[in-house]
Amino acid sequence: MVKTTTTRYDVAEHLRTPEEMAAYLEACLEEANGDATFIAKALGDLARAKGMTQVARDAGLSRESLYKALSGDRAPSFDTILKVVSALGLKLHAEAVHV
Repeated sequence: MVKTTTTRYDVAEHLRTPEEMAAYLEACLEEANGDATFIAKALGDLARAKGMTQVARDAGLSRESLYKALSGDRAPSFDTILKVVSALGLKLHAEAVHV
């Protein structure tokens, strides 16, 4: 019988362009259902795709604090989220929800 070898999927390896990163973040924002740690993890994926050291530098944060903030274990401050989104070359926007 032939063994099947699998590898761990890492979304960061597939986020190459700013448009792909924006689409990924938009999808995560829609799926988060108010879970800030889910968004933090998604931003961590994007930061790894772009390069954690570069994102930390552009956000004005240490690499270690960026890893902690975007680990998905806790919700980072909104200030940190804004710095990271800007360092990624993205922007947040809002739209009206009709219920």
